[in-house]
Amino acid sequence: MIIAIDSLDDPRLDDYVGLTDVALRRRTEPERGLYIAESQTVLERALRAGHEPRSVLVAPRWLPQVETLLGDRDVPVFVGEEPVLEQITGFHLHRGALASMQRPVLPDAAALLANARRVVVLDGLVDHTNVGAAFRSVAGIGADAVLVTGTCADPLYRRSVRVSMGTVLQVPWTRIDSIPAAMPVFRDAGFEVVAMALSDDAVDLDAYAADAADRVALVFGSEGPGLGARAIAAADRVVRIPMHHGVDSLNVAASAAVAMWALRAAGERTAT
Repeated sequence: MIIAIDSLDDPRLDDYVGLTDVALRRRTEPERGLYIAESQTVLERALRAGHEPRSVLVAPRWLPQVETLLGDRDVPVFVGEEPVLEQITGFHLHRGALASMQRPVLPDAAALLANARRVVVLDGLVDHTNVGAAFRSVAGIGADAVLVTGTCADPLYRRSVRVSMGTVLQVPWTRIDSIPAAMPVFRDAGFEVVAMALSDDAVDLDAYAADAADRVALVFGSEGPGLGARAIAAADRVVRIPMHHGVDSLNVAASAAVAMWALRAAGERTAT
């Protein structure tokens, strides 16, 4: 259903109005059960993941591609000139489309772990960019799932989805309350929980990867302070990435990529 728009006063556009207001989006996105897919690439990945669109906002030049993506879905497609869309969203819409998507029901953590071998846990990350970058890194290297704690920023926040290039819609993920609270779930699924932290008893990543458990959950902490003491104490092992030139640690997305790659490389060497 194609609907021409020429102003931001239409109440049907409420999902899109003021997207640059971070506090508003943090508050309303979970409550209203929606997230924003930005760009045709992300929309396509969302649709492939089985997520249902509420509506789409698009400039005329992108309409044919969006109609192709939507197929026979009966979804409102709001079409407006780019200056009008910029008034509505607060930024220049140059990635083809915005779509308001219905949030999927998150799977149970035990069900998510049942068929996984390598998973990543993000604990307390506050920067949506880092969350999205971490998802993209571990998705590309082959994580079977991602779990985020209750204090971690929302993976379906618009910036997270965009930075991840839609991989938050491809990698299975769910929320857990905290690392200590989730330990029984990890143990029941046969996982060794590995805290990536700068502790005195931490072993180097290459040494750990050479003899890693069959099923591993790598836990990464927040920007700055890293993992908290309770999470580290709850974990089965503590591992660090050796650093040089006085650098103490990497960005969390880089750390996740390095750790996942080390496990993958060690596994490939063992297999051969």
